Amino acid sequence: MSKIAGIAAREVPGVHALGGGAARAIGAVRAAVGPRPTTRPGHQASRSAETQVAADVKIIAEYPVSLQQVADDVRAAVGQAIEDLVGMQVAEINVTIADVFIPSDDNDDEDESRVK
Repeated sequence: MSKIAGIAAREVPGVHALGGGAARAIGAVRAAVGPRPTTRPGHQASRSAETQVAADVKIIAEYPVSLQQVADDVRAAVGQAIEDLVGMQVAEINVTIADVFIPSDDNDDEDESRVK
C-alpha cells in the first residue's frame, strides 16, 4: 500500500518529491485489523470487524504553492487511491511537508549561451 500512496502523492500538482529521511519514501502504512474470530465446534464465527488503514506521507513541496492546498490535495489523492485500488477504508492520512523546493535563479543552460 505504501507504493500506491507514493504514486498518488507524486501525481499531485505542487509535490516536488517524497521527502523525509534518507530514503525519501512514504512513512509507515499501518493496517489496523479487528480481533480475529474464535471458532468453537458447532458454532459459526463471523468476522464483523472492518479493515482500516492509516498513512503517513512526507513530501517536498514546490515553491510558491499553497502548502495547505497541497497537503489537502495529497490527503484526498492518497485516500482515493487506497480506497479504489485496495478497497480498504482509510482511517487517517497524515501529511507532513518536510521541505520546500525553491528553484535556483542560476541556470547552467543560460550560462552556456552567454557570450563571454
